[in-house]
Amino acid sequence: MTATRPPFENEDAQVTVTRRAPEPPPEEQLAPQPAPALSRREFLPRAAVAAAGLVAAGVVGYELPHRSGSRPGSSPGAGHKSSASPSSATGTAGSAPAQTFVTRPDLRPPAVRVTQFADDPAPGSTPRFILLAPMNAGPPSGPQQGLMMVDRRGRLVWFAPASRGPRFNLDVQSYGGRPVLTWWQGSVSSAHGYGVGKIGDAAYHPVTSIHAGGGLQTDLHDLKLTSRGTALITAYETTTADLTSLGRSSKGQVFAGHVQEVDLTSGRVLFDWNSLDHVGIGESLQPPPRHGQTYDYFHLNSVGETHDGNLLICARNTSALYKVDRSTGKVLWRLGGNRSDFSVSSAARFWWQHDARAHGGSRITLFDNAGPDKEKRSRGLVLSVDHAAKRVELERAFVHPAGFIAGTLGNVQLLSDGGAFVGWGSQSYFSQYAPDGTLILDGELPVGVRSYRAYLADWVGRPADGPRMVAQPDPAGGFAVHASWNGATEVARWTVLAGRDRSSLSPVGAQAWTGFETAIVVNSKGPAFCVVAQDARGRELGRSPVVE
Repeated sequence: MTATRPPFENEDAQVTVTRRAPEPPPEEQLAPQPAPALSRREFLPRAAVAAAGLVAAGVVGYELPHRSGSRPGSSPGAGHKSSASPSSATGTAGSAPAQTFVTRPDLRPPAVRVTQFADDPAPGSTPRFILLAPMNAGPPSGPQQGLMMVDRRGRLVWFAPASRGPRFNLDVQSYGGRPVLTWWQGSVSSAHGYGVGKIGDAAYHPVTSIHAGGGLQTDLHDLKLTSRGTALITAYETTTADLTSLGRSSKGQVFAGHVQEVDLTSGRVLFDWNSLDHVGIGESLQPPPRHGQTYDYFHLNSVGETHDGNLLICARNTSALYKVDRSTGKVLWRLGGNRSDFSVSSAARFWWQHDARAHGGSRITLFDNAGPDKEKRSRGLVLSVDHAAKRVELERAFVHPAGFIAGTLGNVQLLSDGGAFVGWGSQSYFSQYAPDGTLILDGELPVGVRSYRAYLADWVGRPADGPRMVAQPDPAGGFAVHASWNGATEVARWTVLAGRDRSSLSPVGAQAWTGFETAIVVNSKGPAFCVVAQDARGRELGRSPVVE
């Protein structure tokens, strides 16, 4: 069968950047880059990738506040299970990294390895799928970049390759009262994105694009849909500011971070917040730029709503969070950094953080990237905020057994059961923690492949195209039939039909779904074959064309 165009592949795949391309700072490289000489600060997070492979997983990854400086200490037991990607993969995470498939030779997603430290949870008790947007820093012959969904055993469910630039922030959100996929795509320069936000439906068809206003382009760092029918997005502007306090020009070039709220129906910008209007250069913890370089003093990397309808903005390069009035843009308070309105306990302190989210009026989660000069390892944090006392304490911290530093990227997702899911950013890992802090799932992408964020989500995919199959003679007799259906989440079983011709097909074998591509050996010579996808109740979901 001739391969059709993968969903989303050519939809705004590349956006031309009309502004002068800024110089990449050493602190955060998001797109694949050549490997330069590494400073100590850059080397340590990367060296931790190799070290992580030498540390035995299977320990409690949760820290109570009074133990926040200690190493995780107890094991969940010896009954853990490790699941690699399907046998059709050319290798597993950490070795040959790409999967290949007989039915989809056009797809070459990265292998995923998942270790489970507990039995599969009861249906409905935790989200079914893991959402990733892998970036490959290796050679072109390595695994493809793209949008990726795997199950809790690491088995591929859906993959949409992106051959012309990375994609970021694959998530499931609500639009028009129904679940949708959201992501960002475009081009990356100086750790900033210049592109568009996208919304896709259950058939994996693009529904709409989200564009920034004011001559800017949508940035990769965040895209949050609201119940108001709007999207909160980030954008970057290259402008000038007085940098004489840093020994630079009075009209030095800087990156200003913008938060925009965009109406999804009209595309109109309802709100545009500019960091330079509210946060001074003196708040930055970023070292002064080299002469001639653009200063990324703020580095906006997340925005979300607070319980009272205002906004929580996270800036990496000030190591601070900002609550912003949604009407006026005024900064209502700062948390962290060198102008904090709160006293922050030593256990709750964070540096170079990502993905700050408000949960009610008194809890905030964030990914504490840390740094070798500040902390010994990165953590997922849940902070308790006392607004009356202006005090912040650590409620809980999630750490990885390897104890590495993920110097860039990363996120923390608080789950409905009280547990958490952590994407380890520049380290190739993602982890799930039970409400008591026990590490119950640990996943790994190949070395050199990373995902900006990782999420757990429920999703029902109903692809517009049907299943695919390839039938090959089996040396032991009969035929080996390979079946796949990219993005179909409800397939529980494959049934093979065969006969002399398409009018005489009958069932000759069946097999439970075993991953993206399932192989079924049948005692039949056909020569006509077809596969039928069935759900858990035996209902037909779709069937492939008949191959003779």
